[in-house]
Amino acid sequence: MNTQTTIAIIGPKGSHAWQAACKFSEQRKLKSKIKSYAHVSSAMEGFNKNQADYLALPVYNTRIGGILQSFQVMDRLYKASWVDNIVLPIHLSLGSLDTRDELKVFLGTKSVLRQCEDHFAVIYPHISLLTVPDLDKAIEEIKENNLTDRGVIEAESLLTEHGLAIRQREIVTHNKTRFAFIGRKPAERSGYDATSLITVPLKDRVGMLFDTLGEFTRRGINLLDMRVESDAKTQKLQIYIETEGHREDQDVASALESIEKDIIQEPDSIKILGSYPRLDMRVKRIKTFGFIGTGDMSVWFAKKLEHEGYDTILTGRSTELRPEEMIGQVDVVCVCVPISYTPDTVKQYGPLLTDGQALILLAGEAEKTLDTALKHTSQGVEVMLVHNLWGPAAVTMKDKNASVVRTPRSGALCSEFEAFLYKHGADICHDTPNGHDLLMGVGQKLPTTISVALACALKDNNINTSDIANHSTLTSLYGILAMARVHSQNPRTYAEIMSTSGDGQKIVKSFAENILKLIDMSEKGEISGLCEVIEKSRTYFKDEFLQASMKQALAVDETLGKVIKS
Repeated sequence: MNTQTTIAIIGPKGSHAWQAACKFSEQRKLKSKIKSYAHVSSAMEGFNKNQADYLALPVYNTRIGGILQSFQVMDRLYKASWVDNIVLPIHLSLGSLDTRDELKVFLGTKSVLRQCEDHFAVIYPHISLLTVPDLDKAIEEIKENNLTDRGVIEAESLLTEHGLAIRQREIVTHNKTRFAFIGRKPAERSGYDATSLITVPLKDRVGMLFDTLGEFTRRGINLLDMRVESDAKTQKLQIYIETEGHREDQDVASALESIEKDIIQEPDSIKILGSYPRLDMRVKRIKTFGFIGTGDMSVWFAKKLEHEGYDTILTGRSTELRPEEMIGQVDVVCVCVPISYTPDTVKQYGPLLTDGQALILLAGEAEKTLDTALKHTSQGVEVMLVHNLWGPAAVTMKDKNASVVRTPRSGALCSEFEAFLYKHGADICHDTPNGHDLLMGVGQKLPTTISVALACALKDNNINTSDIANHSTLTSLYGILAMARVHSQNPRTYAEIMSTSGDGQKIVKSFAENILKLIDMSEKGEISGLCEVIEKSRTYFKDEFLQASMKQALAVDETLGKVIKS
């Protein structure tokens, strides 16, 4: 037998808080009674006296930001835990007794009027604004005294409930409010959680905030929100943090323990407001990603996406579920196979995608690969190429380069994947297909070809590798280290890079032609001619590029010097 649950809200029936409580009740399949309070303090008192099982508090609005008063209330609640959230689109309307008289005063709650400030400044610059704590009472006074020059700002459902005429709908756009729901018991892990905490008023010291953030950063924990305020009574520092992860997760728990014991160094200085299913204020259109390819890079991306709340399915030659079966179950198909297999894979599976899905190519060659994808998918399928310039050994993608090649068919799903890269700190560069291929010739194909050729030259001339370091400058070691790196990893990867047929081949061929010319000039002793070649190239490069590169080179020299000495 279901017992009735009471939800305390601030505001009358029909208000946005009331709508949020209805939605919360519906999602949890609760038989609920919604109890309205006129003030935050009275709602808090009612919850503390067990007059309600849940308390709904507005904590964030897209127009005005964080709502400090709600966090101050949470700090004073007893046996309470933040257990869930509801994000509600806020559709504010303007109502009055009739639509004929000129309005002179607008009434609304403090939060609502703040949300409309920009609109009022432009449309109603001379009108008076009156903040009211109890909207029900204020509307009754308008009706009793026939105040036809008063306008009320609130949800349309509340205005019509009181018999007011609607003068204007949707006063402000892109307006949402996040309501926190406070319960009696902590929420269990959902697998996609967040944790909110607030400190007691702290003794300020230099570096405290920086050190606190460092405990999350070094554990790879992303912060969703952070605010620093001065406590009203003591004027001491008080920090509010919302972090990804559940309070019982090992990384989160260890970070909080270290912050309290080692950084703040005050016992019981952190109050955990609660852990709850993580909330996205942004609209997520994608539910499931499907991968064709089960290699290390597919697994790496799948884990990162799962951490963001997406479902993932990996398929390949060794999986029981075949790619053709997976495609109908997902929103986005990611092709992550060796470069030489990518076009044939797209030809085979691209026609199976339907309008409304997206095909993302995690590949290193753009022009021909994208041409193939656009040719073998229908017009309603989104297509985009992403070339991540890091391998599966990377812990994060922070500050790693990612080349994104959009097409005329890259839409909202592709943008959501790009936003995922951006959130995790990838340094995104937008390329054209042929521009990407040329730059990959510079960044990958040519260096790989040089490394393999250098190794062949050392082998052909029987060079003792133990003598190389003793006869190298720090600058010449760059090439030796790159060569060693290439030859210490999977040769197939680098053979694939060298064998791609895009415009990057032009770079390698141009390099080969120029090196033959330089060898010929060197053998003839044409020193002045060689100087002229260098000067022309120096003029081509901008000073900004040369200076930045020199700065990087000196930093590498310093590191190499320390390594060699040790």
